[in-house]
Amino acid sequence: MATAAASVVSSEIGDLRAYMAANPAAVIEEVAKQWNVTPHAVIAALPDGMVRLGPGEGFGPAMNDIASWGEVTLIVHTEDAIFEFTGEVPRGEVSRGYFNLMQPKGLHGHLRHDNCGALAFVERPFMGKASAFVAFLNRDGGIMFKVFVGRDANRELRGDQLARFHALAEQFGEARNA
Repeated sequence: MATAAASVVSSEIGDLRAYMAANPAAVIEEVAKQWNVTPHAVIAALPDGMVRLGPGEGFGPAMNDIASWGEVTLIVHTEDAIFEFTGEVPRGEVSRGYFNLMQPKGLHGHLRHDNCGALAFVERPFMGKASAFVAFLNRDGGIMFKVFVGRDANRELRGDQLARFHALAEQFGEARNA
């Protein structure tokens, strides 16, 4: 019986991978809802070469590396709203059980870094343009937030940030086998 259940799950994963191969620009959270899977499963179903996954333990070092990139866009997508912040992400430090982003103005707050189960480094087309982002995935497979590589005056990905993104993906992410 377990084999039959495993083959159904395997078939569904294959179907999701085929869907994401045909629709790599689909909104991750919407696909997750439609397919009744986690956003993590949707990201993992992206075609090879579009995603590298790494451990959640890289949360602090990844955030502090991103803090040196300059202006980026941080997105929090919930069922009811999509919040976007464009600006510099401040460095953070762990204190009292949180990863604290401390600055008087701009982005600041207290993040449950211990709830980060994985990092996803995603590079894919979106709305007719190349995009690259780091998704911080919680232990339940949801997306805590995403940090997108910034764009230049011509709306192209900033080359300096893209290089930093690739270095971070290489440091923390693992290439997926086909």
